[in-house]
Amino acid sequence: MSETPQHPSTPPASTGQLAQPLRGFRIGVTAHRRAGDLIEALERKGATVMHAPALKIAPVEDDEALRTETAAVITAAPDIVMVTTAYGMRRWIEAADAAGQGEDLLATLATSSIYVRGPKARGAVRAAGLDDDGISSDETTATLTDLVIDAGVEGKTVAVQVHGYTDVAALERLRQAGATVLTVTPYRWVNAEDGDKLPQLIEAVINREIDVLTFTSAPAVDAVLSTADALGRGAEFRHALRRDDRSPSGEGLGSVVSAAVGPVTAAPLVHAGITPLIPERFRMGALIRLVCEYLENTGALRVQSGGSVLEIRGQSLSVDGIPLALAPAPLQLLKALMEAGGTIRSHAELLTAMGVGDADHALHMTISRLRAALPDPTIVETVLKRGYRLRPPRI
Repeated sequence: MSETPQHPSTPPASTGQLAQPLRGFRIGVTAHRRAGDLIEALERKGATVMHAPALKIAPVEDDEALRTETAAVITAAPDIVMVTTAYGMRRWIEAADAAGQGEDLLATLATSSIYVRGPKARGAVRAAGLDDDGISSDETTATLTDLVIDAGVEGKTVAVQVHGYTDVAALERLRQAGATVLTVTPYRWVNAEDGDKLPQLIEAVINREIDVLTFTSAPAVDAVLSTADALGRGAEFRHALRRDDRSPSGEGLGSVVSAAVGPVTAAPLVHAGITPLIPERFRMGALIRLVCEYLENTGALRVQSGGSVLEIRGQSLSVDGIPLALAPAPLQLLKALMEAGGTIRSHAELLTAMGVGDADHALHMTISRLRAALPDPTIVETVLKRGYRLRPPRI
């Protein structure tokens, strides 16, 4: 994906294009819960979405483990309860009601000091007829844990509602501060079992056929990385998502950008050496806005060549507003020529952009395929013994 600013001669985008800021871009979605909302919002903005749920939430009806955890909380009557997600709180109350534990659980929680991770969790607590004693400043489990430890936990029992992805470090910090820790997991992550969709998404990322890969939960990140490893493609997949890497050899094909809804979701990516986009507000709407802004600023390339206007948006090319199908290698080569702003790109520079080393034959074949796909093959000019360039715009 290019991060080169548009050429000064770039014609302005039309009003219709602005109405669909993600037109021409392909976005991968790994979410299961609320995936429909995310996909609908992205498609409404013009994106093509590739959906491959990495994980789904296990059914709660037969969750004997949750009933056992709830019974333990009721018996222990904890001094402090930490609520990390609104969905988890609601599901915990619903599951307790279904198991005949609802009244006892609410009575127990009413005698506890409740601390919440964010406004949504606070809303769920209050919807259950309860109140909280504190909220984390940045909606992270780490800060919530700081808040609770500062309030004093030595010799106390602390119940933690975990959210499908247990923050082991936070639990250990509570224990080291002298707390007896209980955990409750109202929802658990299991494999989505959607056939070969996830392997196909991983392959698309490796081939740079996706512009942005979105994540809304840390367990989904772990599942995708683990699946890539199981396929024997883990190193290639990680390289494709590293914005400072252009291929496993360090050159060629541009990277795919990852985007996480918040720092908790981003943590496994960061641990893998991947720097994702993270919105300032940890909400799905903010994530979508950030993706739109990033792609508009860095993923769209528009130049004039001869009497034609060439525009690349993510994985799509249009010439004079007419969409043209172009394979990844010719598309990458055309990007390199467009980014040159009319200057000549040498054989070596274009081979590097394509990530094919010294394969001069591959460059000539790709040039031929590019010219054959364009409505006017003379848009790509050969400069004898120097390389190639796009034909200058007409004056």
